[in-house]
Amino acid sequence: MTRPYERNPRYAAVDGTVVCGWGAAAKTVPPGPAVLALDGPAALNWADAAAGLAAALSDRGIPVQSVDLREYEADWDTLLKRTGDSSGPESDPYYLPLAQNSLADVYRELPQAERPREGLLIVYGPGAALVEHDVLWYADLPKRYAEAAVAAGELPLGVNLGRHREPGDLRRLFYADWPMTDAHRDALACRIDRWLDLQDPEAPASVDGETMRATLAALAAGPVRSRPYFNSTPWGGQWAARELGFEPQKGNTALGYELIAPEAGVLIGDGPQAEVELPFQLLCVLHPVEFLGAAVHEEYGTSFPIRYDYLDTVEGDHLSLHLHPRAEYMRTCFGWPYTQHETYYVTANSGDDPRIYLGLQQDADIDLMRKQVEAAMERGEEMGVERFVQIHPSQEGQLYMIPAGTPHASGTGNLVLEVSATPYLYSLRFYDWLRKDAQGNSRPLPYDHGFANLDSRRQGEDVIRDLIQDPRTLREGPGWREEVLGALPEMFYEVRRLVIDPAAADAEPAEDDTEGRFHILNVSSGDGVVIETSDGQSHELVFAETLTVPAAVGAYRLRPLGKRPVHVVKSLVR
Repeated sequence: MTRPYERNPRYAAVDGTVVCGWGAAAKTVPPGPAVLALDGPAALNWADAAAGLAAALSDRGIPVQSVDLREYEADWDTLLKRTGDSSGPESDPYYLPLAQNSLADVYRELPQAERPREGLLIVYGPGAALVEHDVLWYADLPKRYAEAAVAAGELPLGVNLGRHREPGDLRRLFYADWPMTDAHRDALACRIDRWLDLQDPEAPASVDGETMRATLAALAAGPVRSRPYFNSTPWGGQWAARELGFEPQKGNTALGYELIAPEAGVLIGDGPQAEVELPFQLLCVLHPVEFLGAAVHEEYGTSFPIRYDYLDTVEGDHLSLHLHPRAEYMRTCFGWPYTQHETYYVTANSGDDPRIYLGLQQDADIDLMRKQVEAAMERGEEMGVERFVQIHPSQEGQLYMIPAGTPHASGTGNLVLEVSATPYLYSLRFYDWLRKDAQGNSRPLPYDHGFANLDSRRQGEDVIRDLIQDPRTLREGPGWREEVLGALPEMFYEVRRLVIDPAAADAEPAEDDTEGRFHILNVSSGDGVVIETSDGQSHELVFAETLTVPAAVGAYRLRPLGKRPVHVVKSLVR
């Protein structure tokens, strides 16, 4: 019997250990005189973090002074202007162009931090590393905490950069704060002296910078799995709660973050009481050629360009009818250099009539479609979705291609593995089935953006021919074969499937090779596989789990677990 799905995959620290508590971290600080910069995201409880560190240093007999960098913030109107955010009637209520600003733009000025005559001066807050310092610590809180706090209306103070007296704002969080703080963090990664994980603010786990970098170097050379989690939405289902053991936040397990690089984390340490969650993105920043591959790095920089997530509507509801921006629109309007092509792979389904909404009907009347969208928004009238968008039976093991500009939705009763381009915050929704949230409000529907991106060229029979492809055998060996499930000229990645039958008379492990480009693997049926690399590493992967095989791995093989056939969904940049 194989092990269950692992919700907290964990890797050992290299050349060091994870320690817990402010006291353990404080023991590593020189007694001074020195300036310690404590940097990190806006969502931290900065006052408590600074107080915890100061108390631990005082216990060592080290005099402490502190400077809260947030006291030097620019006024709100200035910050909006600097980050290209207008509050006038022409402003976009849904999106912003991705901010390219330095964190210095958050502040009206940066303080001059002089070394004290004795002890330590702690400068703390987002961007603290911009102040001259002797020691640099980075205190982190995974992004899911800020997103959940804003969405729930909780923790309103300090979630957004430059905003401490108003409720949090997801629009600024996604498109202004995170691009700025991510770029700042990435630039610091090579010189951070200590990384702190403040998921437990009373006893933060931490690791020194050299150990952090040594561990990331080791992980970039072998198969690695990020920490998964599921959030809840109005359409969410029950599959992941029932089958994988996730506890629903609000009654359902809707969107499963298997590997969405900008938010993904990798756990390192010896156990849940001594582990640090490091951003997956740092693997790309510190080791881009080894992790991504030279050609992928040249094209995409340090952006990890493919994501894997689950859409769980089993015993749930339909997703909204939506599409994603086309390439030129994505570049000019939103600031992303590549766009959000998607695919749906149906891992499981249930119910009497599971379905996938995909592509336009032949000669769909787009003007009438817009009128019905507006009537749904303004008067609560139902939209005749099937009049404009095709409905296809949901088939387990089938891949549905969704190039940018194509209207689509997963219907109720599906567990969809979404294999997609990494940009993930641009769902241009037309219709949400007249759903209301807990406060009785309709979900925001940026349908003007949607219609501006609607690609009407592929409709009718072209949808079935191009977007619902039959598997094509690419190569095979004893007891296994590799199939291409979907590839399109306009999409930069393709989706394949390894089918491995251990019961075949001459069965052997499936052989593969990254050939200089990272692979992503997901076990979509069967018990699982063991991935074995040419340098002797091995990594077990069971049903529903996702794994990255870095470009540097080269040749590897997949050995099936158990006696049942195994299907492994694989993707790569072409």
